[in-house]
This record gives sequence, structure tokens and C-alpha cells, in this order.
Amino acid sequence: MYIHLIEWKWKHVTTERGAYNYKGKSYEYDAILPKSVHESFPIIYPPALSDLKKLKAKFDFKFHEHFNHMASSQAANANLFLPILLHPKANDIFKQLIPNFSRLATDELYKGFRIEFWDGNSNLEKGILKDHSAIAGTDSDIAIAYYNTADELCLWLVEHKLTEAEFTVCGGYKSKGRNPKRHLCEKSFSAIIRNKELCYYHDGSKFEYWNITEANQSFFVNQAKHISCPFKEGMNQLWRNQLLGFAIEKQGKYKHVHFSVVHHHDNHSLCKSIADYKDLIGNNPKFSLLTSADVVRAASNIEDGDLGQWIEWYKELYMV
Repeated sequence: MYIHLIEWKWKHVTTERGAYNYKGKSYEYDAILPKSVHESFPIIYPPALSDLKKLKAKFDFKFHEHFNHMASSQAANANLFLPILLHPKANDIFKQLIPNFSRLATDELYKGFRIEFWDGNSNLEKGILKDHSAIAGTDSDIAIAYYNTADELCLWLVEHKLTEAEFTVCGGYKSKGRNPKRHLCEKSFSAIIRNKELCYYHDGSKFEYWNITEANQSFFVNQAKHISCPFKEGMNQLWRNQLLGFAIEKQGKYKHVHFSVVHHHDNHSLCKSIADYKDLIGNNPKFSLLTSADVVRAASNIEDGDLGQWIEWYKELYMV
């Protein structure tokens, strides 16, 4: 994939290398876009660029450190969803992807969606999970507001992955502030529920993770299968995104909040963590899995010239 993306860059953008600074030294890479082209956003589907800028102006979000890397998952996320969300036939496409979908709630958020969405109330400085800072925190790569067939306002949270080999793992487990004699990650799910101070996330960072987990512990139906905390490795990010959904749902504005992972169809590195998580929650339908190919296929079922141009562009860039 990296070789393909570099060749696409050479063909469509530039052969100039981009720089990455690490520990005071600058390194050049073919896979990184040079600063000379950053302002033109050459990795973003051109017809969607204007709305991406307007979205950022209305609901400011951070471009990731590696946004100008050809394998940027954040850029790929925008390229996958924005051309559909902004299209007049978006409802016909999402009906194929979201159970009980009726129509986009275009009066919500920005035309019905937001990128890097992390709470339902921007006045909460640290967010509803109390884990946001200038450099970290749980968020959804894209949140899509819609009405279901019962005319209830709902929210779809999506974690998008392109070439990543794993989901984000536990930061508390690796933290320098963790006391290994006090914060016992080898304890089970049920033991931590009984004494949440066993987890550094709760005791040291004061995050809401285990409070929300306790309120929704029946969701994690197969937690007894895990001798130690199940959230140290790749399931950690899936857990936190699911908790974000529970917390937003509790606020009351959105009747149902559903969380999905959408990943490149050839990225099989994530399969173990996804399978483990689906087993942990007993395949609960509040979590689902799609590939980028599934999304493109749904759009392909709608005969439209503009959609066809985007599909060909996206398929060429991301080898779909």
C-alpha cells in the first residue's frame, strides 16, 4: 500500500519528498507530502475540500500530525465519507449501511456530520469521558446524525483505519505515573468494577471509563472469559469509543448511538482485536464492522455521474 500511495503521489502531485522531524532531526520520506503543497490539500478529494474547510471553521478540529502522509487515515476518512454525505442521494446510500436508517439529520452538527467528534456538549472542557487534553482523548473519526425509521434522532460513530496494524492500546498501563503495586492491570473486569482504584485511568487520571462501564456492564457479556483486564491491548480503543457512545446516549439528545469500525478491506492486522471485542460483547449490534469496500459498493449501487467520478478516484488512490 505504501509503495502504491507513493507512486500515486509521484503521478498526481509531486516527486518532492516531505520532511518529518524526530528528536530534533529532520528526515525526508517519499510517502510524506512536502510543505510546498500542503495548502492545496492534494490528498483530499477536490469537490469535498470546500466543505472540509467550512466544517473545520465551524467545529474546529486538529489535523493529525501525519495528515500530510499519503497513508493518513484521517484524510482517507474524509475522502470516504464526505463525498457521500454531501451528495443529494446520500440517504439511499446510508440505508444500505445503517440498520433502520431513514434520513440524514442535516440540521444537526455540520450538514449532519462532524469529523473528530468527541462529545455532545462543546462546553465540557475535558469532554464527557473527562479524558481530553491538548494532546490526547477519545474521539470518533466521524459522527453522523440521522433519523431512524421510528423518526428518532440517532448518531453513528465511526473509527476509520487505513494501514494501521492495531488500535490504540492502554495509555494507563504504560503511564509513568502508574504504581504497579496499586494499579493492578492483572485484575479481572469484575474485580476492577468492585474497586475501580485498581485502574490508573480511574485512580490517577480521574477518567470516567470505569464509571460508565459499571453503568453498562451487562453490555460486556463475556467479560468473565478474561482473567485480567481485557482493555490493555487493542480492545482499549474500541472500549473507549463504545463508552463515548454510551455517554452521549445518556445525555438524551440522541436516542440511539451506534459505533462502527470501518477499515480497508485488505487490512487484516486488526482482525484479532475486532474478533476479541465482538466476543467480549456477545456480538451486540450496537457495534458493527464495515470495510471501505462495503461503503464504496453501496455508493456504486446508485447510478450517478458525480458519484461515479468519486468512486473511480477513491478506488485508484486506495486500491479498492
